[in-house]
Amino acid sequence: MSRRVVRQSKFRHVFGQAAKADQAYEDIRVSKVTWDSAFCAVNPKFLAIIVEAGGGGAFIVLPLAKTGRVDKNYPLVTGHTGPVLDIDWCPHNDNVIASASDDTTVMVWQIPDYTPVRNITEPVITLEGHSKRVGILSWHPTARNVLLSAGGDNVIILWNVGTGEVLLSLDDIHPDVIHSVCWNSNGSLLATTCKDKTLRIIDPRKSQVVAERFAAHEGMRPMRAVFTRLGHIFTTGFTRMSQRELGLWDPNNFEEPVALQEMDTSNGVLLPFYDPDSSIVYLCGKGDSSIRYFEITEEPPFVHYLNTFSSKEPQRGMGFMPKRGLDVSKCEIARFYKLHERKCEPIVMTVPRKSDLFQDDLYPDTPGPEPALEADEWLSGQDADPVLISLKEGYVPPKHRELRVTKRNILDVRPPASPQRSQSASEAPLSQQHTLETLLEEIKALRERVQAQEERITALENMLCELVDGTD
Repeated sequence: MSRRVVRQSKFRHVFGQAAKADQAYEDIRVSKVTWDSAFCAVNPKFLAIIVEAGGGGAFIVLPLAKTGRVDKNYPLVTGHTGPVLDIDWCPHNDNVIASASDDTTVMVWQIPDYTPVRNITEPVITLEGHSKRVGILSWHPTARNVLLSAGGDNVIILWNVGTGEVLLSLDDIHPDVIHSVCWNSNGSLLATTCKDKTLRIIDPRKSQVVAERFAAHEGMRPMRAVFTRLGHIFTTGFTRMSQRELGLWDPNNFEEPVALQEMDTSNGVLLPFYDPDSSIVYLCGKGDSSIRYFEITEEPPFVHYLNTFSSKEPQRGMGFMPKRGLDVSKCEIARFYKLHERKCEPIVMTVPRKSDLFQDDLYPDTPGPEPALEADEWLSGQDADPVLISLKEGYVPPKHRELRVTKRNILDVRPPASPQRSQSASEAPLSQQHTLETLLEEIKALRERVQAQEERITALENMLCELVDGTD
C-alpha cells in the first residue's frame, strides 16, 4: 500500500480573518472607474484609496489609526483634471505618494503627518511626458527617487523625481497597451505583459528585451506578471476558453512553463501580490469575494495551493501592506485592505503559533526604507540589493524626511558632470547636502537659543543683586 506523504510547510495553516467592524474605514466612495489597478495603496503610516470625484480625479489618504466612519468633508488629494487610475507609495519615504491619471500626467505628493485642514492641491512635482492616459506606476525597489510610469501610448518612462527629469524612455518595445509592469528585487530588470499577449523581460538601461514569451496564457484578456525570489516569473491570465490560469516560468527557458494550472471560469483579472520573504503569492480577483494563496517552492509541482480566504462581498480593489508594517507579535505574515463599494476592510493573515517569542523563521530580514543607490548610480549601471532590516524588536521607522525637488536651470546648456564619489560637502550627493544643511541650521538655532538663555540668566542675576543691595 502506498502511503500519501503530506508536504511539510510552515505555511500550510495560514489563517485569514477580516478585522472587526470598528477596525474598518467606513463611508468612502470608492472610484467606479473601469481600470484593472488595485485602487488602494498602503504603507506602515497611511492608507490611500482612489475615490469618486466630480470634475477631476482624487484620492483620500487616511492615517492607519483613523478607523471608523470617515467624515464626508475629510480633505482629499486633488490635482488631476481626469480620473486617477493608479497610486503607489514610495518605498523609501512613507510620506511620499505618486498618482497617475487619465489626464496624461503623473504627480508626486508629500503627505503631512498631521491631518490637513483642506484638500491637498499642490503636488511636489508634476511629471509630463506621456501623450495618453497613465495607468501604471511603480517605484524602483532600491534606487532613491526613481519612478516608473506606463501609459496608453505604449511607452514606459523612468523618472528622477528629485529633479523631474526623464531618465529613460522605452517607447519602441510594446506595440500595444501595457497591462502590467514589475521590477525584480534589485531593480535591474522589468517583467511586462502587453495586449499583444507577449510576456517580456526587459533591461531598462539597455532599452532591450532580454527574453520574451508569446502567449504565456492563450486568452485575450489581461495578463499579470511578478518576479519571484528565485528569479522566476509568476503569471496570471486566461485560457482560450476564458478560464483563469496561473503559470510559473523560467526566463532562461521560456519554451515550457515550470508550472501551469487552470483555476476557474470567473472573468475578473487576478491581481497577484507576492511576498518574497515567505515565497507566498496571494491572488485577488477583481469582483471576487475570495483571496487564494499559493506557496512557490523549488520542488514539483512548484506552485502549491495553500488555502482560500472567503467573504460575502466582492472586492473592488486591494491594498497590500509592506512587511515592516505588520504586527510580528501576532505572527501576522500579510495584511490586505479590501475595498468594498463604500468601505475598506483590513484582512489579516496569520500563522498560529503557541509561543509568544519572536518567530525567526516567519520573519527573515526584510527590505527597509533606506535606498541602496542614488538615481544616477543606478542609471550608470550599478545594482544593489535592498538594504535589509530586522523585525525582531518590532520595526521602528526612521525620522521623517522631506522630499525636495531641485529644478535644473534650463538656461544652462553645459552637459551634466559625470557622477563622481567625493567626501567634500559641496560635492556630496543631493540628499547628503540636505542632511548637512539641516544639521547646520539646527546647530545655529540651538546656539542662538543658548545665547538668549544666557542673556536672560545674566539679566535675572543682575536683578537679584539689585534686590539684595536694596535690602541691605
